[in-house]
Amino acid sequence: MDGSIPWWMYILGFPLLLGPLVTLHELGHYLVGRWFGVHAEAFSVGFGKELAGFTDKRGTRWKLSALPLGGYVQFKGDMNPASIPDKAEIAAVPPEERAGNFHHAALGKRALIVAAGPAMNILIAVGIFAAFFMAFGRPVAPPVIGGFAERSVARAAGLEVDDRIVAIDGAPIDDFTQIRDRVALYPGKPMTVSVERDGNRQAFDLVTQDFTFTDEHGNTGRIGLLGILGAAPDFEPVGPLRAVGLAATENLRIVGMMIEGVRQVVVGDRSVQELGGPVKIAKFSGEKLSQGPLPFIEFVALISLNLAFINLLPIPALDGGHLAFYAAEAVRRKPLGARSTEIAYRAGVALVLALMVFVTINDLVTLPGIGN
Repeated sequence: MDGSIPWWMYILGFPLLLGPLVTLHELGHYLVGRWFGVHAEAFSVGFGKELAGFTDKRGTRWKLSALPLGGYVQFKGDMNPASIPDKAEIAAVPPEERAGNFHHAALGKRALIVAAGPAMNILIAVGIFAAFFMAFGRPVAPPVIGGFAERSVARAAGLEVDDRIVAIDGAPIDDFTQIRDRVALYPGKPMTVSVERDGNRQAFDLVTQDFTFTDEHGNTGRIGLLGILGAAPDFEPVGPLRAVGLAATENLRIVGMMIEGVRQVVVGDRSVQELGGPVKIAKFSGEKLSQGPLPFIEFVALISLNLAFINLLPIPALDGGHLAFYAAEAVRRKPLGARSTEIAYRAGVALVLALMVFVTINDLVTLPGIGN
């Protein structure tokens, strides 16, 4: 941890970040479930022992629990927090008690209830980015080289000041920020950069610089660079509708980078040490909080999008796993067999737990002062 940041910011930052995000995720499940007439028996802010609570007129127990790092909603018929179905118990429910039972709701309704949690996280990210675009405008900078870094693979390849970059590996470039997106994730990769110079188009082959940096908090990262400088961006005012569209595009851009990052780890282009878990999130949340409300809110949007992405992975016990089972049920016109369902869910839970243990250990050994 960075000694220049007050310790209480780490203590405050993590629950302030994760608690509301997970709770709003569960609120998405709750609201859609209520819309479809599925009864929620409990909605908890936090986990563990109940500290305070009340039961509303619909019979839902709203409670504040001891560990304020998230929350959950328990629907009627849920036998466990992950809504893992027990086919024998579901079948044993008397007909008169099936009204409002999650597992006896229509397939489409169950799918929408499950999808509503990640959808809420996506909407949070869209809302935050849209608010930023409305407040500050859309950054616009022409993809024109204004100068070079001291070490520049672009200059070594023959690019010059005032060259306008029009494509990288055939993908068109319209704005300077797009250059970063095309290059940052690919350190040490051969690329073809096409430029417009004096009305003519020219192509230059180069290999991006493989650059490892350390920020002011001791966090390290590895990115690709061309070693070029551009003009400071102008900020173009945008209205509410366009801000939402730009925010949705930004979400897609970030998700694309997430997918590419995971792919690179899987194929070995990046180290597994670049994966982060709860310890790193706690560390970064304290650091972002120390920088002020805007960096922290932007980090909230990124983590919200990460939660949606992770939850939509087709792993049993996650929302994406439930949706995968529902998709199979829709295709087969009947649920999967009890034995195969049980094996899949047990394997999914084991995988999630193993990943949590792995990323937590990985977080600890890569913290400054511990693993290096």
